[in-house]
Amino acid sequence: MKQSKSSIFVLVLLVIACALYRVWDNRPLGFAPQIAMALFAGSVIRDKKLSFLFPILSMLISDGLYQLLYSQGLTDIRGFYSGQWVNYLLFAAITVIGFFINKRNAVSIIGGSLAGVIFFFLTSNFADWIGGGLDINNQHYPKTWEGLMSCYAAGLVFLKGSLMATMLFSGVFFGVYRIAERSKSIQTA
Repeated sequence: MKQSKSSIFVLVLLVIACALYRVWDNRPLGFAPQIAMALFAGSVIRDKKLSFLFPILSMLISDGLYQLLYSQGLTDIRGFYSGQWVNYLLFAAITVIGFFINKRNAVSIIGGSLAGVIFFFLTSNFADWIGGGLDINNQHYPKTWEGLMSCYAAGLVFLKGSLMATMLFSGVFFGVYRIAERSKSIQTA
């Protein structure tokens, strides 16, 4: 029971740390730990219903912080906006990808991380394009093949940051988990 409480405490701290990092001023575009958190939660948390809570809660906290900063004129980034629900749905789907990651296999973790990043890039940019997102000139992307490709091209800068962040944070989350797991087995031996 004590181990379970400490594990939950660590996960709560992880949620808060990831939420705070996401609103960090001047971080590289797309460089945030939420995809890695969703994958990690899906892979490691036994109660699969509970595994959805951690990445969604982290997003909700950081979106609330963004909204507070926006309302105070401290950032141009809104925390809550129409279509926001799509991001929450996508992070729930990324958590499902985590269900298929073997938490003890580096190839599985890297493959799952790549799958999560590519899934988010393709689906979030498609949703932006289909939902009337704006290009760099504040014009709606045309509902043509070229418009969709322009939307994907504009998102490439976020893809790079997202890929780097997900690989880094997945390595940290799964690595620390593995070290803790080994430490626990050594103590019980």
